[in-house]
Amino acid sequence: MAVLEMSYRSVTNPVGIVRVVEIFLSCVTFSLVAHDRAFSGSYGAWCMFSWFFCFILSVLIVLMEFTGLCQKIPISWEDFTSAFAMLATLMMLTASIIYPVEFLKDCPGNLCAFKAAATAMSCLCFIAYAVEVGLTRAKPGEISGFLSTIPGLLKVLEAFVACIIFISINNYWTNPGLQWCMAVYCLCFIFVLIIIIFTICKIHLLSFSFDKALTGYNILAVLMYASAAIVWPIYCFDKKLGGTSRPTNCSPCPWDGLVVVTVMTYVNLVVYIVDTVYSVRLVFISST
Repeated sequence: MAVLEMSYRSVTNPVGIVRVVEIFLSCVTFSLVAHDRAFSGSYGAWCMFSWFFCFILSVLIVLMEFTGLCQKIPISWEDFTSAFAMLATLMMLTASIIYPVEFLKDCPGNLCAFKAAATAMSCLCFIAYAVEVGLTRAKPGEISGFLSTIPGLLKVLEAFVACIIFISINNYWTNPGLQWCMAVYCLCFIFVLIIIIFTICKIHLLSFSFDKALTGYNILAVLMYASAAIVWPIYCFDKKLGGTSRPTNCSPCPWDGLVVVTVMTYVNLVVYIVDTVYSVRLVFISST
């Protein structure tokens, strides 16, 4: 029978203290929003999911480290916690922007106070998770898990931006051009997710260099996202190809989602380019 060894240092060191603060702030945030059910639509659901998901995972991480169970499970715990900290930082950032933009307008006094307080707590929670990323990120020369390095954090960022695209996208089935873009977003997201899961679970199925395979994938992803960055805005906004302009008196407007997808496509294209350049330099230049 396994004996649990309580590690009080896990909640008294700087990272542990930050995680306790994250738990408190995320709990307060979603509690304030849930109190008056001040969320609706896909963006409201995303914000609520972000706060609750980060709260649950942070509680799980603190409990696993406090009881020592993290040392008994067959995964790379360092990769898992680093990936989650990065993901939670991005989720809190978007929730802290989306929620006030979508819901902190035209609201009555008492309800507006709850929304403003939730926004403030969300911003503080974003800062807390960003501090954790800074404390846990691998420094140059350190031996650490892949997901705590810059290429690993970029992988988490690529997956996160794809999630923002998915919650913003609509009517992609109207023509083959948009269908191709949707295929690009889905395929790249699936491969990034596989890389993250395999890294955390310490699964190695490739008989050749993982770094070289990753570089090859990055180059392919850049080409695919470059095509989507050209095709998506053309088919969405060019009236000759079925695109439309923003309707008048449209709030909330599905057309705004098309703009978000366009911007996020270019953001992810830049991230993939940075990831590719970093990987090429790491694999082919540093090794020579």
